[in-house]
Amino acid sequence: MKTINQRLDEIILRITKENFRKNTGLGNEIGYYIFDYEPRYEMLVREHVQFLKQKINEGDYGYNIKEFDLYEIMLEILESKGYLEKNFKMEQVKGSEFVFNATRKALRITEKDDLIIHYIKERVEKDDIVFITGVGKVWPIIRSHTVLNNLHQVLDEVPVIMFFPGIYDGLELVLFEEIKDDNYYRAFRLVDRY
Repeated sequence: MKTINQRLDEIILRITKENFRKNTGLGNEIGYYIFDYEPRYEMLVREHVQFLKQKINEGDYGYNIKEFDLYEIMLEILESKGYLEKNFKMEQVKGSEFVFNATRKALRITEKDDLIIHYIKERVEKDDIVFITGVGKVWPIIRSHTVLNNLHQVLDEVPVIMFFPGIYDGLELVLFEEIKDDNYYRAFRLVDRY
């Protein structure tokens, strides 16, 4: 089994290959990838994402990495709509489950006009690689398979990599190595664990 550092080091080798950017060699599938990792390595993965962004975006690679932290996007949208402070007060009165459901509705999760998906789509350019982070921080309000399914419908020209604190075996997502998120078949594992 590869160490987390070996796997993290393989990311740059993978994403700098020309065929990665062109999405070739995937049987004409859209380039959606998942980098799954043990949740205990969350801080190490976050640091490495920042390193990759700096190296690629300041280098002469001809493309950029755009990171989208789902938790930060959610907070920004709620704040812009004036809902964030209301959610804090509502949670004290009605509990977390009520706020989770209200937040999903406010973000229009799984709707055609899903605000998270719209936020990402509006900020991606053709020469980008998209990094999706914050998956564990935003659960259970936003689920990773929902983001991937909805994003898959609107973003198909650039590679997308979701950094997933859990296990992805090519069929199902298991968040924190304990919570079965749902089946997802359209993504490839970015770097194998073995």
